[in-house]
Amino acid sequence: MEAISSKHLLTNLLLIFASSFATLCADTAIQRPHQEPSTVFIRTSCSSTTYPRLCYSSLVRHAELIQTNRVLLTGAALNVTLASAKSTAAVVSMMAKRQELKPREVAAMKDCVEVLSDSVDELRRSIDGMTHLRTSNFEMTMSDVQTWVSAALTDENTCTDGFQESATAAAAAIAGTNTKTRVRGLVVQVAQLTSNALALINQLANQG
Repeated sequence: MEAISSKHLLTNLLLIFASSFATLCADTAIQRPHQEPSTVFIRTSCSSTTYPRLCYSSLVRHAELIQTNRVLLTGAALNVTLASAKSTAAVVSMMAKRQELKPREVAAMKDCVEVLSDSVDELRRSIDGMTHLRTSNFEMTMSDVQTWVSAALTDENTCTDGFQESATAAAAAIAGTNTKTRVRGLVVQVAQLTSNALALINQLANQG
């Protein structure tokens, strides 16, 4: 396991987590060339995730910050996932307010917003837990983070499952519509990012 208690690492760790998600993901249109070792490290780490291409594309823009540090890689993955979850929850909430939707459709959308909100809270808790990661509490903290991110993934899957044709009557009311397709597509991407983040968390935990 890397020396996660070193002064240099903790300084960088606080930098990635203390900064807002807007700061982490801001202004990616202008990017400086990345150092080859960092991009290779990200690609290699992502190769063991369920969605390696999405993993790499979502993290390579932060290569200069991540370098070859697994703690910072995990933190970036969590921040990117949280930003996506928050954005998706906001979009779904807005779509639920459309006047052309039927009451049952609105109910299904609100159920999805509720579980996405739970997912956002769990991702926030995992990021907060990572900011307190030390050698002395490594195993306990990583166990908690794994639990929270697993719960977030379960919540997201609950939302996507709700839009299957075999689901409840409220969700089935949207089956086959553009609304259902768009919502499910958005949430599926969040779930894929969460799955990738969990895989990277497991990699870090296994180093302990």
